[in-house]
Amino acid sequence: MSYRRHTGVIAATALCAGLLATAFAPAPAAARETIRIVGSSTVFPFATAVAERFGQTTSFKTPIVESTGSGGGLKLFCAGVGAGHPDITDASRRIKASEVKRCEKNGVGEIAEVKIGYDGIVLANAVGAPDFKLTRRTLYLALAKTVPGNKDGELIANPYKTWNQIDASLPATRIRVIGPPPTSGTRDAFDELALQGGCKTFPWIKALKKTDKNKFKMVCQTIREDGAYVEAGENDNLIVKKLAGDRDALGVFGFSYLDQNADVIKGNAVDGVAPSFENISAGTYPISRPLFFYVKKAHLGLVPGIPAYVAEFTSERAWGPEGYLADKGLIPMSDAERATWRALAAKLAPLSM
Repeated sequence: MSYRRHTGVIAATALCAGLLATAFAPAPAAARETIRIVGSSTVFPFATAVAERFGQTTSFKTPIVESTGSGGGLKLFCAGVGAGHPDITDASRRIKASEVKRCEKNGVGEIAEVKIGYDGIVLANAVGAPDFKLTRRTLYLALAKTVPGNKDGELIANPYKTWNQIDASLPATRIRVIGPPPTSGTRDAFDELALQGGCKTFPWIKALKKTDKNKFKMVCQTIREDGAYVEAGENDNLIVKKLAGDRDALGVFGFSYLDQNADVIKGNAVDGVAPSFENISAGTYPISRPLFFYVKKAHLGLVPGIPAYVAEFTSERAWGPEGYLADKGLIPMSDAERATWRALAAKLAPLSM
């Protein structure tokens, strides 16, 4: 082989390698001037309020905020890097290890985690409808696909049609709960905190968690499919509207929606504790959870304004006890916890699982 031919082969090989590397490298996030945010319907009103204030008080454009559900938002967020992918995703639960792996697989490297506060999951119904004094055990028995029979280890198809069949003190109305789908962080938290919480009041089921975690999860979190639980999509406002037209139904959503619609709906106590700002803040309300958002660090410097948006969200005027997000139903963290998370947010410190 001549020297000229040999160098030509090397050059062609190098060119092909370069084209392949370019084809499979993450696309840059250039050519977009507006921050794009997706995710939790629970965090949506808070993110929207911050986005509007951010657009009014800075030179940056108002971010676009979409309510896709926590799971749906993280799926979009982790799909890749570039102008076609969101910069931030909101979540009403913490990101899962499997989702972090999906991000990594798709070239989404460092992710910054920001905890913003707390929320309670409420069981609400129309103003003027009967009050429900619920327990987590009652909720489990009302909504699980199978429930314990008369003997330890026995499971039977859920036989309960009305609330008073479970607890004679409850109304004699049919069991009908309108709530979010499995892609929702609210649904994840409801399954874990309410249904698992009630499930574990049966000692033999609680013991399953140590011996057979998969069966424990199946028994505790598989919801019945006979109309007692109605999935209403990711729009919590739609659930509020449905409750106004169905006085027998209960709705599952975040506390902020109860707080903003107190003229048409009311919350019901769970395990003797009312879903109030004070009770959720104090940690006494049993169905409460932390809220987060996640930032794609690969988009910093490519999509303008991301650090400034984070700074606005973590400012005292936004997430503090007297901030505008508290007016919308966000339950603030303690002073010390806010200081810790503000410092992490300011550095956009990488997520640590």
